[in-house]
Amino acid sequence: MSLPELDRQPRLEGARYLLRPLAAEDWDALYAIASDPAVWEQHPMQDRWRQDVFRDFFDDALARGGALAIIDKDRGEIIGSSRFQALKSAEEDEEEQSSVEIGWTFIATRYWGKGANREIKRLMVGHALQSVERVDFRVGEANWRSRTALENIGAQRTRRTDLSKYQRKRVLHLIYAIRREDFADGPLASDT
Repeated sequence: MSLPELDRQPRLEGARYLLRPLAAEDWDALYAIASDPAVWEQHPMQDRWRQDVFRDFFDDALARGGALAIIDKDRGEIIGSSRFQALKSAEEDEEEQSSVEIGWTFIATRYWGKGANREIKRLMVGHALQSVERVDFRVGEANWRSRTALENIGAQRTRRTDLSKYQRKRVLHLIYAIRREDFADGPLASDT
């Protein structure tokens, strides 16, 4: 069975949040959130709150495509961003499954612990698994907040890791995954 091609810049709507393609005009609203150092305190790139560093991150998101703005529907305002990246066919993937990475997600601190991440990830994972067999998440080894959030949505830590460098320091990322067969019975299967 052939799967439809993944639309990496969809418009996805849930009960409380809307995800739509990121636009250059979103800079001010998104940087207002990203400029809070608390957003990045456990992230491997802890200086992303700085305007010059965040500008590179933002420009990269626009250039690569796959970036989405997260909108609080009641307030009509941007509360963060996420991305679809690293789309791979079964032939390109080491586990011989088609996959896409969801990541680079950040949301305003006032939305932490209130179900925003769960709804956002349910929308994104559900959308992706219509076109790929697996969704991957890369998370910094010491980013316990994100690791716990991933485990709460049913992502399983894999044996795969990714080692990169940032400011001449080694950064270890752990890879978590949600497979199509696990999604249907997992915690993201419904919007409750």
